[in-house]
Amino acid sequence: MPTLLDHDLADEAPQGPLVTWYDRDHVITYVRLLDAEKESADWRDASRIVLHVDPDREPDRARLAYDTHLSRAKWMMRSGTLLRTAE
Repeated sequence: MPTLLDHDLADEAPQGPLVTWYDRDHVITYVRLLDAEKESADWRDASRIVLHVDPDREPDRARLAYDTHLSRAKWMMRSGTLLRTAE
């Protein structure tokens, strides 16, 4: 049975000023990435644990996924849409 942590991950997070269904499905992912950054976790650990992309096996994909998803999480936090989406 799928959980809230099992949503398929795109190589890149969405861009643009509108919250997408992808964003809604990945709110927990975004929060976990923000938490990891706050705790100064290494991006490779966050990629492996939060995004389920192994940076040793797929370094380019892992970095792209990490950078774009963290950027999206920060945008959603700054714009206030992260908390509204989580409700």
